[in-house]
Amino acid sequence: MRPKDIVRGAALKEALKKFSLATRPLPGLGSLGTIDSLVEQIVESMRRIEYVRLIHRMPHDPACGDPASDLFDPLIAASLAGRNGQVDEACWLVFLSVHFGKHRRSGWRLVRAVYGALGSSQRWDWERISSHPAAFGHWLQLHEARLRELGVGFGNHRKYESLKPGPRGTATAIESYVAWVHPHGDHAGLVSEARKMVGGNPGKLFDHLYSSMGGVMRFGRMAKFDFLTMLGKLELAAIEPAIPYLSGATGPLRGARLLFGGTPAAAIAYRTLDEWVAELGAGLGAGMQVMEDALCNWQKSPDRFIAFRG
Repeated sequence: MRPKDIVRGAALKEALKKFSLATRPLPGLGSLGTIDSLVEQIVESMRRIEYVRLIHRMPHDPACGDPASDLFDPLIAASLAGRNGQVDEACWLVFLSVHFGKHRRSGWRLVRAVYGALGSSQRWDWERISSHPAAFGHWLQLHEARLRELGVGFGNHRKYESLKPGPRGTATAIESYVAWVHPHGDHAGLVSEARKMVGGNPGKLFDHLYSSMGGVMRFGRMAKFDFLTMLGKLELAAIEPAIPYLSGATGPLRGARLLFGGTPAAAIAYRTLDEWVAELGAGLGAGMQVMEDALCNWQKSPDRFIAFRG
């Protein structure tokens, strides 16, 4: 750990001890190894989130937002667009970053190739995609082989996605995303109408948007969570998850059951665990994205810290 992380880690250890004694037992932390491993995962998760917020504040070369440039990065592009008041474009870029993911070898090249329409003068930006969502499906079908020839791929968490046409394909997912936003006019209208319905509480607003994304195809629990938390970190919407959304989760749910039940197979309902993780997060001063990410990685190696990325 870095010096400042050592201080933060010590504070987290004390907070875990206090929580387990005064609030709720944590039988999954039965040894010093499990405690150290969890603390390091929490610190690692905090640093990942802080990094996104840092790049959002930093100046960037405008080329980072240009798919014709090797510097292109969809999250930096989203940050730049948001700063320029282009909220629709920023949210769209975040969606693309989550749908395709970042490949371990080819990085963001698949996002770049699709968003930039393979170097065409007419990129698939929000204005074009929202006006002609069906046309994108035809374009993708025509260029699927070319995209494959480029050697680009989906990210690890999106490895079951496909460029092929059909209900499981990218074109269907994108059309359904446009259909989610379209009735509200734009992304700002979507959030504004949600605020009218549930108020401005960041957690309630997040929950409403999370639930409303049920119709976005190929966007399951993790994708919705990652997409909405990224909108929050890039200040595109004033939202923050109040719970870790363990329903439908695998790794985070196993981690929560291990922590609170002593085994990944503990018979504790996800609703109860959502409450307990939120309770613990408040005690540690850690948000739900930190807790969700840390628990997922911790359960993979609970006795010894291993950095899991991608």
